[in-house]
Amino acid sequence: MTNLMEAVLGGDEDAVVRALRAGASAESSSEGLGTALYRAALGDRPGIVRLLLAAGADPNRASGEDTVDLPLCGAASGGHAEVVRALLAAGAEPDLREELDFTAMTWAVQKGYAKTAEVLLAHGADPDLPGPGGVPPLVTAAGRGSAETVRVLLRHGASARQEALAEARRWLELDVEQEVRRQLADSHGAEHEAAARLVREDGGLTVVVDLIGERAPWSTAEQQTGHGAIATLLETELGIAAPFEELAERALRHGDATLDDWAEPMFALQRRGDEETFQAAAAWAADAKDPLRQAFAADVLSQLGFTEGKPFVPRSLPLLRDLARTAVHPELIQSAVLALGHHGDPAALPEILQHATHPDRAVRYRVALALHGLVRAEDTEALSTLITLTQDPDDEVRDWATLDLAGVEADTPQIREALAARLDDEDEDTAAEAARGLAMRQDPRAVGTLVRILADEDPEGYAHGTALEAIEHVQDEAAKHRLTRTTPRCR
Repeated sequence: MTNLMEAVLGGDEDAVVRALRAGASAESSSEGLGTALYRAALGDRPGIVRLLLAAGADPNRASGEDTVDLPLCGAASGGHAEVVRALLAAGAEPDLREELDFTAMTWAVQKGYAKTAEVLLAHGADPDLPGPGGVPPLVTAAGRGSAETVRVLLRHGASARQEALAEARRWLELDVEQEVRRQLADSHGAEHEAAARLVREDGGLTVVVDLIGERAPWSTAEQQTGHGAIATLLETELGIAAPFEELAERALRHGDATLDDWAEPMFALQRRGDEETFQAAAAWAADAKDPLRQAFAADVLSQLGFTEGKPFVPRSLPLLRDLARTAVHPELIQSAVLALGHHGDPAALPEILQHATHPDRAVRYRVALALHGLVRAEDTEALSTLITLTQDPDDEVRDWATLDLAGVEADTPQIREALAARLDDEDEDTAAEAARGLAMRQDPRAVGTLVRILADEDPEGYAHGTALEAIEHVQDEAAKHRLTRTTPRCR
């Protein structure tokens, strides 16, 4: 057993196999460490977990005589989704409880592990089974501030929506960092110095506070901050229409358009699509003193009421063109340009094209996105700008610009040469788009790149999928035969 536990703790799968073959029991336990399966689950050792399960380890056995730590809970507490999946496949009961009424779902939602929660729910975990104190998982997830975990629970029918909304709104009134500092002070005393940092993850920001100093105990606490997104998600589920100002202020809470806290209020207002929302967004768009308010307004106007026949396009388009023409702040330029792309009106091309050489790659990326489907071969300025973007130093800009160029409804030497120049691009997605564009134009130069991508790239990746789509456009029978016979190399 000593050799088996050493192998488990060291993550040595070969040594685990040797120990099992030498007679070590997969059910063995070690004083102070618990069972081998529990340690493997806790340490995120999916290969070892599968070996122990195959050798007869009970996935539901508690670890040790004086504790009821469960392998599934140990894995869930660390967000080890692959281990959780292996245990459940071997018969672990998803809702089995440890001490203090903790379940694997309790651990997952308390720590914001959305993927782990998804695996548990897919294997039959009860989305409404209360955890410690009788608190439903949805309420715990709302308090944690993990919007993605809330989405997962909602998809699986979690019902404590009103209570979860109240919890999310409660957190919106709090200073998250101060709350996390208070938790550490309550646990370890207020005399220790603490340092805070922000971590970007899962569409939001996580506040992490560490105790520091020579005499401070090693301790850290963290809290996700997606409560604005969560409140908006839950209001949508409950049919509650919060005022524009309230939703917009949630979006600007962190001042970052890439976060869920910005996106969910934006989506809610876009779906609302009424005159009141248009008037409020138009007023924010006119607030030249605050570019972020204008950016959020542009995002709302970008697809306001699009599910109802685009009733606000005639009035939104002039506002958006004016914003794009006069904007200086990069965030505002990005929002205005992308909004014009959503509207898809060629009349707005001048306002989009003027930002194609902007020093901020995020702006150039939005230009490439906005040009999709808008450029015609006869528009020499737009076509020239698009070709220049296919040579951009940023991979994502080149990729989208090449996709756009491939989709231009024309076949000219200028387009072909620009696409051919990207066949050996260091970004394989860009090379695949270029090859697809040439295949659509029956240019034989596409074949070599398509063969390379089909043979060498990840069969589950975007480039490989694009190459497969390109085969459908090839009319030369010999080339098509070669491409259809090309399979991924074994590596």
